[in-house]
Amino acid sequence: MDLQLTGKVTKILEEQSGQGKNGPWRKRDFILETKGKYPKQVCITQWGENIDQNAVNEGDEITASIDIQSREYKGNWYTDVKAWKIEQGTGGTPAEAPPSAPGLTMDGNQEMDLDDDLPF
Repeated sequence: MDLQLTGKVTKILEEQSGQGKNGPWRKRDFILETKGKYPKQVCITQWGENIDQNAVNEGDEITASIDIQSREYKGNWYTDVKAWKIEQGTGGTPAEAPPSAPGLTMDGNQEMDLDDDLPF
């Protein structure tokens, strides 16, 4: 599954690092605000060398290729959005809202076709 988010970097959080059982690690989170009628803010994480190879700055317009992963800890679930590739700019045409499902209106009500030839 190839997931991408396009938007503007509104904030870069402080880099974190530590020592794990597999050696040293580092990560940095940034906030991406999507475009559209109802913009969303998404916290995206970059890990290790990806921080240096795909540097982002506040105000940048980017397209982030992401993986979404959830994990359970003590009965609670936590979800991470991890960037594995960053492209500067919007990557071409902006993403449009997906079309509504056939037979549904934008307000979610079922469309009625009264010119049916169905016997019931």
